[in-house]
Amino acid sequence: MTRFRPCIDLHQGQVKQIVGGSLNDEGAATNFVSKHNAAYYAKLYLQHTLTGGHVIALGPGNEEEAQAALSAWPGGLQFGGGVNVENAASYLEAGASHVIVTSTLFEQNEFSWERLHQLTREIGADKLVLDLSCRRTEAGWAIATNRWQTVTSTLITPGTLAELSQHCAEFLIHAADVEGLQGGIDEDLVALLGKHCSIPLTYAGGARHLEDLALVDRLSGGHVDLTIGSALDIFGGDGVSLDECIEWNRQASVQ
Repeated sequence: MTRFRPCIDLHQGQVKQIVGGSLNDEGAATNFVSKHNAAYYAKLYLQHTLTGGHVIALGPGNEEEAQAALSAWPGGLQFGGGVNVENAASYLEAGASHVIVTSTLFEQNEFSWERLHQLTREIGADKLVLDLSCRRTEAGWAIATNRWQTVTSTLITPGTLAELSQHCAEFLIHAADVEGLQGGIDEDLVALLGKHCSIPLTYAGGARHLEDLALVDRLSGGHVDLTIGSALDIFGGDGVSLDECIEWNRQASVQ
């Protein structure tokens, strides 16, 4: 059954919720800036045993906050943002349960199997989450790197999912076109992922209320988990409360 997974998005040293497609070197359109630091949210998730969440550093200036979150709940959160073969192990040592990678796996817009193999040799596939965040194109959903600004030639297809699933523990997929807009999830993408993914997978993008958890559960056959960001009350939203998500997970755990 689909579970709610929490997140901590860091931008310019603060916990924020942004419009994903707007992120660039100058900044981003912002839905919410928290008065709390990253460790506050990590401790909140720990208190309620909300597992499988992720800390994402969106650009530079987030190292201190990221380290604080990982220290607040050792082994309880995944980390992504600038992870590569040189620093991946250090984030695991700092407390991340897994590291999340995207951009480092691409060279000149092409997927690099050598870089993936280097990572799995360094930390093991069981500690690796592949971020296949994407944008919709005429050809299908193409993986987007460089803070979702660079659309690569690698498409999310049943074959891609099957092949990559042999080299990682999980997938994380933001639908960048709808990320932060609270306009609804990408239903077609969720259905595709649910049908063809054989390992744990978290989808993010567009969720706006509790009913989206039920929708993702139905569309994916319960195979895809959901992150809710801007609509969540702890991030200034009014679409769904953290308490409702906690109760959803509690019910899912007994089914």
